[in-house]
Amino acid sequence: MEHQSYIISPETGWLLLAVLGVLWIVLGMYWGRKAKNMEGFMVAGRNVGLAFGAATAMATWVTSNTTMLAPQFALQLGIWGMIAYSTASFGLFLFAPLAKRIRRLMPFGFTSGDFIRLRYGRSTWFLFLVISIFYGFTWLVSMGMAGGILMNAIAGIPYELGMTVILLVCVVYTLFGGLYAVIGTDYIQSLIILVGIVIVGIGVLTQVNIDTIYTNVVNEKPMLMNALMPAAIMAIFNNMLFGLGEVFHSNVWWSRAFAMREEVGKKAYILSGFFWFPVPIAAGFIALTSSSLGINITSPDMVGPLVSAHVLGKAGAVIVFAVFFCSLASSIDSLLAATSDLITEDIYRKMINPRAGENLLRKVSGGIIIGLGLLSWAVCMPRIGTLATVLFFAGPMVGSTIWPIITGLFWKKANAKGALLGMLLGSSLGLIAYFQLGWYTASLIGAAVSMVTVLICTYFFPEDFEWKGLNEAHASVDKESMKVKSKV
Repeated sequence: MEHQSYIISPETGWLLLAVLGVLWIVLGMYWGRKAKNMEGFMVAGRNVGLAFGAATAMATWVTSNTTMLAPQFALQLGIWGMIAYSTASFGLFLFAPLAKRIRRLMPFGFTSGDFIRLRYGRSTWFLFLVISIFYGFTWLVSMGMAGGILMNAIAGIPYELGMTVILLVCVVYTLFGGLYAVIGTDYIQSLIILVGIVIVGIGVLTQVNIDTIYTNVVNEKPMLMNALMPAAIMAIFNNMLFGLGEVFHSNVWWSRAFAMREEVGKKAYILSGFFWFPVPIAAGFIALTSSSLGINITSPDMVGPLVSAHVLGKAGAVIVFAVFFCSLASSIDSLLAATSDLITEDIYRKMINPRAGENLLRKVSGGIIIGLGLLSWAVCMPRIGTLATVLFFAGPMVGSTIWPIITGLFWKKANAKGALLGMLLGSSLGLIAYFQLGWYTASLIGAAVSMVTVLICTYFFPEDFEWKGLNEAHASVDKESMKVKSKV
């Protein structure tokens, strides 16, 4: 077994980091020129087409958590770990019909918070904002950590410096271009990610065959091949429900539903799900080759970049570096934009200053993007826990939002009591399970408790909601400008 070593020199790593950082800032600012008003900045003019829509959803979902946690799942949970992470694609598949309905019911909507406020009232809205903003920040922290881990593992760049640079780059171009910049850069990043993963997979298969991998795993870690491992089976359902909760509630995905043309949203999310599904399986397979290749893994969330760089050598490590950088940037920028929109629109505009004009809102949004970046940087500095433990802490909270969202969009009888109690009880009992049973149970319990609560409250306290109540025209929207849009 060889000890962990850097595949490329720190000097090469810094050069790659500088080139990629400048490239994304330039591209982000180029695409961001289209954001001439707040509607352009927040929802990209509501005219995103199929190619860009599918690419941005796929690239955003191929996060550092996919490229680093999927291998970690395989290393710790075996064959079911690979499948467990791939179930997150169900979130994209099942959000497809929701995206179509959201676009039709809320033609002038801006955030997921708009829906909760109009559908369930202020009390439920307040709780939802706490959950959604906390989740967004947790996801942001997990990816900031992943950036530092990646650059340290491959190039020996100190964790603190690598993490700082990736956050800074994403803050800069998101600040100037908003969702236009995010979607434009996501399109290119998605192409790089797909090509890079194919190259890594081919590289692994040229060095070790399937039979050797299987024999080595059976001899050294037989539990990883156990199809009845309880923790692994639980992780499948937990991860699937976590993925559903992430997509269904997060403003990252609602903002794209509002940004895509009405006939595009459903198709774009279905396509993105198909493109995303094999990625975690491929990444997980790579992890199972680590022992056969003689690589010493000192931390489970480092297994992906270490194996990939080892297999491809120094020249191939450049490709690996670019793939992981793109997977980080495509999600960090989306979170910065979506979370700042949620805070700007739902908290500042709706609660603090309803008369704020576009110039002021743009300044506030920019300040929030910078603030989110700085706060994430401060929390990432001590590197708390592994990526899985950090991210899945928010699992029961996002899981508790699934049923309030689904029933609120399709069931007139769904009511505020059920939504509020469902999110409150689901989050509380799910967090208890997180600490008492394990992170791989929290989302499952949170979603189950929320489902039962929503259904009981709907049965005993049915309402008769009018769908037209979701069609809220914002004062800042120039309806005449909806007739002519620049193509994205």
